[in-house]
Amino acid sequence: MPSGLAALLDDIAMIAKVAAASIDDVGIAAGKAGTKAAGVVIDDAAVTPSYVTGFTPARELPIIWRITKGSLKNKLIFLLPAAILLSQFAPFLITPILMLGGAYLCFEGAEKLIEKLRPEEEHSIAEDVAELTSAEHEETMAKGAIRTDLILSGEIMAIALADLQQSGLDIWWQQALALAAVGIAVTVAVYGAVGFIVKMDDIGLHLAKKNNGAAQALGNGLVHAMPKLLTFLSTVGTAAMLWVGGSIIVHGIDHFGYSMLPNFIHSAAYGASHLVPFATGLVSWLVEAFLFGIVGVVVGMLFVPVGKKFLHH
Repeated sequence: MPSGLAALLDDIAMIAKVAAASIDDVGIAAGKAGTKAAGVVIDDAAVTPSYVTGFTPARELPIIWRITKGSLKNKLIFLLPAAILLSQFAPFLITPILMLGGAYLCFEGAEKLIEKLRPEEEHSIAEDVAELTSAEHEETMAKGAIRTDLILSGEIMAIALADLQQSGLDIWWQQALALAAVGIAVTVAVYGAVGFIVKMDDIGLHLAKKNNGAAQALGNGLVHAMPKLLTFLSTVGTAAMLWVGGSIIVHGIDHFGYSMLPNFIHSAAYGASHLVPFATGLVSWLVEAFLFGIVGVVVGMLFVPVGKKFLHH
């Protein structure tokens, strides 16, 4: 074999090895970064079912698919390029943008909290059915879910990007590949879980019609449990909005050097955790989440009058 061709093949083999190693690095980094964002992923899964409940069964999965496509668009078309560009050319803008997103989450959570506390208005059955089957209602709920997903996805991508940079993955195209992997994996996990949750009652009805006694018992149990589960998830979703939004605001305040509130929350969580030595981590997390949630309520209530005037749901 001519020496020139052999040298060329050696170079190609070396490039292939380097590329393979880079892809391995990207995969490992993406896995670690996705784990760091798991808290927001859980919040996202808890928030979304509230947007797709109350519709006819035939419309539930199409709405979830629509939100899933919107979520992928949020992550891959809008957030990923924005995150890479900001990290390369204007990293100082990342925290203020995240704080604006956190304020929006606080507003959403506060608005839902007000709705839960306010006595429900009476509607006729015909009005309820008309609302639940209305194309306008479906459009509004889907847009609201995609808008909320944009904020939660922004937090997920920001956490993932920060972890990628800390782990030494500083080449922009590797960061982009890793963020894309995180975004796709998170979206599939969240909306796959949401789809399963909202169809559990249909699965229960199917099992209840079986001749097998165990299947019937399981099916009836699922049917009776679903309303309580969806109510619980709606409550958790509202709390998650306030908690995540409040935590973004507090961490942003700390980033800009105003440490009194962040230090107070950290000290309160640390002090409470040592009162229960056998569960320090859990107690610390609960106290911190509760105080973040209080911040979220305060910020959200401040934004409710403005949000209701300029934002449509």
